[in-house]
Amino acid sequence: MTDKSHKLASADGHFHRPASKFRSSISSSPNSPFPPAANRYVLYINYGCPWAHRANLVLQVKGLDGIIEVVAMDYEMTPQGWSYTGRLGTAKEDPLYGFKYHKQLYEKAEPGYTGRYTVPVLWDRERETLVNNESSEIIRMFYSEFDALLPVEMREVNRSGGGLYPKRLRGEIDSMNEWVYDTVNNGVYKTGFAATQEAYEEHLHPLFASLDRLEAHLAEPGHQPYLFGENITEADIRLFTTLIRFDVAYVTIFKCNLRMIRHDYPRLHAWLRRLYWDESPRTNGGAFRKTTYFDHIKKGYTKALKMEITPAGPNPDILPLGIKG
Repeated sequence: MTDKSHKLASADGHFHRPASKFRSSISSSPNSPFPPAANRYVLYINYGCPWAHRANLVLQVKGLDGIIEVVAMDYEMTPQGWSYTGRLGTAKEDPLYGFKYHKQLYEKAEPGYTGRYTVPVLWDRERETLVNNESSEIIRMFYSEFDALLPVEMREVNRSGGGLYPKRLRGEIDSMNEWVYDTVNNGVYKTGFAATQEAYEEHLHPLFASLDRLEAHLAEPGHQPYLFGENITEADIRLFTTLIRFDVAYVTIFKCNLRMIRHDYPRLHAWLRRLYWDESPRTNGGAFRKTTYFDHIKKGYTKALKMEITPAGPNPDILPLGIKG
C-alpha cells in the first residue's frame, strides 16, 4: 500500500475487497493438521478493525482467552501492514518472533507473499504458519472446535437457544449475513473509501436502505430483544461490530451521514446498547463492551483516510441504557 489512503479505491473509484487467501480450519476431526489445543494458536488483531473485532468478541464470549493468545497491533496502517508500537495498550513487538510489522508474519507463512496483510490472523505456533485470515470462518471455529477444552457450561451444546449458530436458524442467519455483509458490513467501506461522487452515492443509499430494513426486522414478532429472538446469535455479532462504529466513525469519517443510529433508529439503538452494556453470563461478563475500543476506532479510520484531525464526537461514544438519543 502507498500514500493517498493507501489506494483504497480501484481505478473505477470503487472499493473492492479481495477475498481472504488463507482458509484452513481448526478441526477435531481425525488427521486434522490443525487440531484444537490449548496454547497452540494465536489470534492477531487490531482493535479498530471490525473484522478482527468479531473474532476477538467471539473468543471472549466463549471464554477462549485462556486457551488462545490474543496479540493486538497499532491502529495505524503502514506500507508494511499493521505495526507494533505499544501505543494505547498494544504490543511493542510480535511476542513470538520479535517482528515489528504484520507483513513479516505473512512472509514467514509464505515467503514472497504479495497480498494484503490483514487481520484477524489465526496463527499456529507448532507448524509456524497462518491457519486462516477470514473472520467469518474463524468465528465459526471458535463456536465449538475448542469446546472440549472449556468448562461444560461454556460449550455450545449447553448454550441457551442452541448456541451462537443454532441449526434451526442457520438458513435465516445465512440469508441475513449475505445482504448485511454486502450493504452494511462492507457497505460502509464501499461508501467511505469511494474515490468518486458516483461511487460514493451508489453505495451510500443501499447502506441506509439496509439499516431501515434491520430496523423493521426488529419490530417483527420473534425478533426481540436480539435479531432472532431471545438469544444472541452470529447475526448479532456480525452486525454489532459495524454498528458500534457507526456513529463514532462511519458518520463522521466515512461520510455515511444520512442518519445516525442514536437519533434515527430507535430499535437498532436499543439493540446496540443492550449488547454493549450487558455483563451477564450470556456475554461472559461484558465481552461486547470489553472488546470495543473507541479511541482505536476513531484514530484508525482517521489515519486510513489520511485525515489530520480525529473527530471528537459524538459525546458520549455510546449512550447508557434507558436514555433516548
